[in-house]
This record gives sequence, structure tokens and C-alpha cells, in this order.
Amino acid sequence: MSHILLKSCTLALAAAHITMSRGRAAFSSKPILPTLQSKTSAHEESSNGVSGSGVRVFVRKKRVKMEVETPEKEIKAEPQELKVRELPDIEEFTYRKGKRSSHLRKLESTSNEPSGGTEIISPIRPAAEPPANWEKVLEGIRKMRSSEDAPVDSMGCEKAGSSLPPKERRFAVLVSSLLSSQTKDNVTHVNAGAIQRLLQKGLLVADSIDKADEETIKSVIYPVGFYSRKATNLKKIAKICLTKYDGDIPSSLEELLLLPGIGPKMAHLVMNVAWDNVQGICVDTHVHRICNRLGWVSGKGTKQKTSSPEQTRESLQLWLPKEEWVPINPLLVGFGQTICTPLRPRCEMCGVSDLCPSAFKEASPSPSSKKTRKPGTGRDKKL
Repeated sequence: MSHILLKSCTLALAAAHITMSRGRAAFSSKPILPTLQSKTSAHEESSNGVSGSGVRVFVRKKRVKMEVETPEKEIKAEPQELKVRELPDIEEFTYRKGKRSSHLRKLESTSNEPSGGTEIISPIRPAAEPPANWEKVLEGIRKMRSSEDAPVDSMGCEKAGSSLPPKERRFAVLVSSLLSSQTKDNVTHVNAGAIQRLLQKGLLVADSIDKADEETIKSVIYPVGFYSRKATNLKKIAKICLTKYDGDIPSSLEELLLLPGIGPKMAHLVMNVAWDNVQGICVDTHVHRICNRLGWVSGKGTKQKTSSPEQTRESLQLWLPKEEWVPINPLLVGFGQTICTPLRPRCEMCGVSDLCPSAFKEASPSPSSKKTRKPGTGRDKKL
């Protein structure tokens, strides 16, 4: 009896659920309350011992509101085109103030700005504006030089060891540049000069200098300036050249500067003469003095004169065309030996004095301007 009541309750619950459904009937083949149905069937089987057919109840399936989410359009970042940056042609580096090439401006505009506002400094040092009338001055100096010979025209490092084989000649050029530093050309390069004496004694090659006694070398090169120190450096240079270069000399500016007693002026001169490789302007005291007198050079970031030949070289190379780097040295050296001399320059004979800002400013004092001393007064005292 109890199982009949349970079955009736199950049917009543199913009917109530059907009346509560709304919308269009969408019948499903799945039975409602499968747990109750299975329990009822199991109860019938246990009481009757016979398996009865289960009552299947069909209900309306609720309409499920389908929310279709429209996926956002995937915005694909288009890869930026990698622009190949080409180096500017050499013709674009012009010597004009305030004007840079369009190619360089394009590179600056397309370059990425670094984080933190860090400024990128270009490794290329900008060219300076050439001084006014420099071409007229240079042409005027050429005319003066062509009408008068100077010691540099017949004596110089390029004349050293001209009859020797290439390797020995290069070593002779190096020795000549070392001995000529702070020494007049006639002491180093004349027929009876230091280079000629070394050649006659067979001491102009690395092997013979290495084997020779230092005192012997001193006596041969005397009276060149600082002959004792130069003899010591010659011995060291010969040893290095034999050990590292098989008796030859270094072929790069950096290696030449590592040799004892060899400075920038000598290194550039040796590169030009021995290796025919122009790395920079050879600036000695004559070139340094004349360029400052003409107002061609100035200290970095200032309008003051340069204080050393190396500063003069750096300043001069900023604007002087490279085809003038080699001839500028013998041209100005000869000009400094004959007209634009260190003391009492001959401005009255100079053909470019009207273009020189230093003309007639270093003339010798007139006799009337010299102070006269009375006998027995000693030195003049400042009042």
C-alpha cells in the first residue's frame, strides 16, 4: 500500500512542475527526477519481485537565453618596417656653418629617443667653418715659397736612406724623424749630419744599432738635441723592431706611438713618408706657430690660440681639406724658415700680410723704446 502512495506523490509532483513551465513546449527524452524514478522502480522490484516498466515523464525544457558574445576584433600591430640606415656619402660632409646634410637630419629624426633623456653623442666630430680667405692666404704662401728655397726643400726625413732597400729605408725614416725633433735640419740632414754619419758607419739599420754600444751611438749623433736620451731610445726602438717586426717598423699610427721617444708629429710623418698612408697632418713648431698667427686654429670650445702642436693638428684637421694634409707641412715649414720666422718675422716682405691678423705685431722694438740705464744704477726697479 505504501508503494502505491509513493508513486502517486511522484506523479503529482511531476504534474505540478509541468504546469509551471512556460513558453513553447520543447520536449526532451530525458526523464525528470531520475533519482526518484529509479527509487520507485527499485521499490516495485523489491515488493513484487518482478521488474516493472519505469514510468517516464516528459517535461518542457526551459528556453535558455543564449548570450552570444561578439569577440573583439584582434588588433594586430603591424610590424614596423625596419629601415636600413646607410652611412652618408663622403660628399655630404661639407664645410658650411649651420648647415647639415639632409641625410644626417633624416637619421636624427628616425632614430629612437633613449629612455631617461640620455643624449646620444655622435662619434663623428663635426667639421668646423674654414677661416676667411684661407685659400687666398695659402696661394700667396705658395707663390712666396716658389721664389725662394728653404732648408726643408733639400733636407728632410723623406731624404733619409733613399738609396736603401724598402725595409731599411723605412727604419732610416723613423731614425731621422727621431733625431730631427728639436734639432735644426742642417745638424741632422746635411752631408756631414747625424744621419749621414750613421749611414757611413753602418748604423742606420735595426740590427747594427742593437749590437752597437750606446756610447758609440751618442758620439755619432752628437750634437743633435738631447742626443744622450735619443741614443737610449734608438737602442730600445731597434730591439723592438727586431723582436716584433723582423727589423721593419710598425705600420700603424697606434703602434708607432708606443715606441719610446715617438710623439704624434713624428708618427704622422713616418706614416706619410715611410708607408704612404695619410693618417693626419704633421704639425711641428713652424706649422703650430704660423697657424696661430694666421688665426686658422683655436682651442677646443674657445677662441684662444692652441697651446700645443697636437691641439693645432686637431683644430686644423676639422676644416682643412684632406688633399692639403701632406703638402701643408713642407709649405709652412719653409715659410717659417724664411719669412714667418719665430723671432722678428719679416712681415714687410710677406705677400699675405694684409690678410694676417698678426702682421707687424711682433716686430722688433725700436731703439728709442729701449730703456737706458745709468752706470752703477743696476737693474731698473718698478716704481
